[in-house]
Order: sequence, then structure tokens, then C-alpha cells
Amino acid sequence: MRRREFITLVGGTALAWPLVARAQQGERVRRVGVLMNQSADDPETKARTKAFLQGMQELGWIDGRNMRVDIRWEAGDVEHARKMAAELVALSPDVILSSGVTGLSALQRIRHIPVVFAIAPDPVGAGFVDSLARPGGNVTGFMQFEYSLSGKWVELLKEIAPGVTRAAVLRDPAISGGVGQFAVIQAVAPSIGVDVSAVNLRDAADIERAVTAFARYANGGLILTASPMATVHRDVIAAVAIRNKLPSVGPFRSFVTGGGLVSYGANFENNFRRAAAYVDRILKGEKPADLPVQAPTRYELVVNLKTARTLGLAVPQSVLARADEVIE
Repeated sequence: MRRREFITLVGGTALAWPLVARAQQGERVRRVGVLMNQSADDPETKARTKAFLQGMQELGWIDGRNMRVDIRWEAGDVEHARKMAAELVALSPDVILSSGVTGLSALQRIRHIPVVFAIAPDPVGAGFVDSLARPGGNVTGFMQFEYSLSGKWVELLKEIAPGVTRAAVLRDPAISGGVGQFAVIQAVAPSIGVDVSAVNLRDAADIERAVTAFARYANGGLILTASPMATVHRDVIAAVAIRNKLPSVGPFRSFVTGGGLVSYGANFENNFRRAAAYVDRILKGEKPADLPVQAPTRYELVVNLKTARTLGLAVPQSVLARADEVIE
């Protein structure tokens, strides 16, 4: 039933069943599980899964011919992620593609199935791999970013809104990436005259209350760090930032398309396309332990001029000249 939704999702050609009947004579159909950290109808989910499937197709793997893809969506919820991970494992896939730390955590105890992650902020610190060069187990993949990127967010905030002297940093303290990102921001901020304070991400109501309380004092800004919770609540965060007249910066393009001021981070569609190459290599017999974890190769700066006007900000030409996308 989910498969029908997925075929509609990516806009592919309808595929007839059973798969074995569609396979070329003598060709084995391989099974690939996919665990996404967002909901099935999320625009980013659609774009990322499409990029992965396109990458697989370019390598000769066609869903419905020599490959069967089973997708589950966990939407950043820990308990639901465990349930969806268990469903995928029960299908005995040849390899599982995972997006984000929630799904990876749910799969962490599974040792007999290779796992490729397309997004993980701190795979070593979170214990998913032994090292970037030598993962050492059944898991490998692609980092979300290197921690030094976090310092760029506070620098961007100050460049676009020079009057900001205080910044609320929304982070998830339950993951190593949340702690690590805040540490870098905290180290960079004093040198550019910004005092930062942490706001722990929980549910939407807590975010509303915390950000509104922070905004009672002048010269504030908001920095959204990367986490599953940030992805799930990005539109809420963008809205509460605008409502409280807070310039905001985050790691996701979708944060800006949802109303955030500016984002700088990896192009995750590119990560998913690159992940297809690792899935292909594993299906052909290579071991995850022998495939080093890789950093992103493509980053993008996105600016929302509509939000800037709402906040009464004039985005410097130096920023606009560097922007990969400007939303009018």
C-alpha cells in the first residue's frame, strides 16, 4: 500500500507486479529498504527520494525490474522510527538507506544488514561508525556537514543583521550533533559581538514559548541547528521568528522557503544521489566497513528577500552575490 503512494510520489511510470515477472531472465531482484526522517508528503522527502532513485537508475538499478524499493517514513519520532525500522528489517532487504539520526539510532543494533546513511551530523560522536576513514561495521554513508559550518551561521546572521547582539540557538541536546553545533557557535559568537543562549528543541508549543520569551528583549536573532526535530518543526520556527521580528538563519533550504531569513548548508539531494553509489557498490559485494564516510561536496546559500523586507532588513549585496538562490 505504501508502494503505490511512493510510485505516485516520485511521478514514475506505473509498475506491474510481481517484480520477479518483470525481471530480466536470470536476473536477481535485489531489495532496498529506505527509512526517511520526514513524512511521506513532505516536499523535501519527495525530492530526496527522487534523487536517490534517479541515482540508482543511472547505475542500472530500476525499481520494479532488478530492484524492489520499500520505503518507510518516521517523521522524526523515536518510537515510530523503531517501528518503521523493524518493518524494514523484517523484509530482509539487501541494504537499507537511512536519512537522519533518528532512523540510524533505530537501526543501530541491526548488524546483519548493510546500512547507508545519506544524512548524519556526527556519525562518529553518535557511535554509528568507528571513524570516518574506517567505519568498521555494517554502517557507512555521508555526513550532514562538518562542525566548522556551524560558525558560519552566526557570522551570516551578524552580516545580514548587524544590530543583533543576542542569539537564541535552537538545538537538540539529546544528540551529539546538537551539542557539537552549539559548542562551535558559542566559540565563534563572542568575536563578532553576539551573546548566545541555548533553546532546547522539544515540541511546537515549547518552541513558541521559548522563542517568544527570548524576543521580549531587543537586538535578538535566531539560529536553527540541524536535527530531526529542527526538520519537523522548521515551519513553526520560521513563523515564530517572523512574528517576533527575529532575523533567523538555519541549515536547510526548506527553512527559508518556509519563511526563514537565510540558510547555509549542504545540498541534501546531492547527498542522496551520492548515496546511491554506495548502495550500488554494496549490492555488488563491497562491505560498508571498507567505504569511508564522506563529507558533502555541494553547499548552498539561500536568502528570502520577502522575509527580509518584513523584518525591515536590507540584505547586503555581498550576501546576495554569494547566494545560490534568492526568494523574492
